[in-house]
Amino acid sequence: MDLDQLATLRTPEGSAALAAAAELAGGDPLTAASALRAAGVPPPLAAAALTQAELRHRAVGKFGPAAAGMFLTRAGLEQATRRVVADRRAARLAAAGVRTLADLGCGLGADALAAARAGIRVYGVEADPVTAAMAAANAAAAGLADLFTVECGDATAFDVTRVDGVFCDPARRTTGTGRRIFDPRAYSPPWDFVTGLAERVPRTVVKVAPGLDHSLIPPGAEAEWVGVDGDLVEAALWCGELAEVPRRATLYRQESGETRRHQLTGSGATEAPVGTVGRYLYDPDPAVVRAHLVAELADELHATLGDPSIAYLYAEHPTRTPYARCLEITDVLPFSLKRLRTLLRDRRVGRVEILKRGSALTPEQLRRDLRLTGDQAASLVLTRVAGAPTVLIGRPVD
Repeated sequence: MDLDQLATLRTPEGSAALAAAAELAGGDPLTAASALRAAGVPPPLAAAALTQAELRHRAVGKFGPAAAGMFLTRAGLEQATRRVVADRRAARLAAAGVRTLADLGCGLGADALAAARAGIRVYGVEADPVTAAMAAANAAAAGLADLFTVECGDATAFDVTRVDGVFCDPARRTTGTGRRIFDPRAYSPPWDFVTGLAERVPRTVVKVAPGLDHSLIPPGAEAEWVGVDGDLVEAALWCGELAEVPRRATLYRQESGETRRHQLTGSGATEAPVGTVGRYLYDPDPAVVRAHLVAELADELHATLGDPSIAYLYAEHPTRTPYARCLEITDVLPFSLKRLRTLLRDRRVGRVEILKRGSALTPEQLRRDLRLTGDQAASLVLTRVAGAPTVLIGRPVD
């Protein structure tokens, strides 16, 4: 999409095309395109409207009903923060006294819009002209144009003395190809500039990829990993006055029809005790594992590791927790395909879920090799216990 196409989509004719495309979203693309052209929509406008309709349909999971009025790009949607996460971040910034915020690399504006909803005046900077125009359009659609304005330019040139807080979400995909960038030193803005913001603005937050190496965390910063319904979605560095604890795992889960937030904190430097396999196995949420808070979770659950390098915890009694899945273990076997196949056949197991940590086996290949038949279900855990390849058989505990 270019600026002219975006401008056309914002006209009455474009709005009509978007509304018609929304009715066709999720169906066959060729059929949808033909339907729009048959209705008199010019082909270029039809293509742009259908692309937006598809992206808006996909964006509902991140933004909820507001997605229906947003302008999006594929790369921008991929990197954009989920609304529940952005709203919580904005609330924390507002509680810390941030009244004016620079969003450097604001993308489509997801975080800036959340901050504006929290009453913060936001100055967005975005290098890509089309994305910057989309962010401004999203602010207007949300009725927040008076609190969130966007300029197209170089984030490193913004005068941060104008604000009392900074949020930076550096681009983690290459321009043109959209390929992920895994080395923070190749981010845009550059990593040195990003980490240097904390020295210039006492209240700075940096959104980073969840795979960030702990060695790159600035001294004194709080590193937070965020999970949503079991998926690890992002990490953030809270710097300067905003740092409260060394490490935090924040989980958002759907419980009883509403989204609830759970937080586990700690030093990230403690090692969990090692013991034997107990009756119950806990599979910690990926955010807990990445935050190096397995030891803190073990303490809450009165649990131990079965192997010092594997993040499975074991206990003799079940404890309800939002930070891990729980399985009741019925069998502990040294791994043997023949023995495992025989045992599952004798128990008429025809369906298995396969979990793994510390195993080179491929779940898909193992599933084929087991040649399962039967009407029963089981959970298999491929792991190591005291260094030895081991398979655990169990069932989920609610």
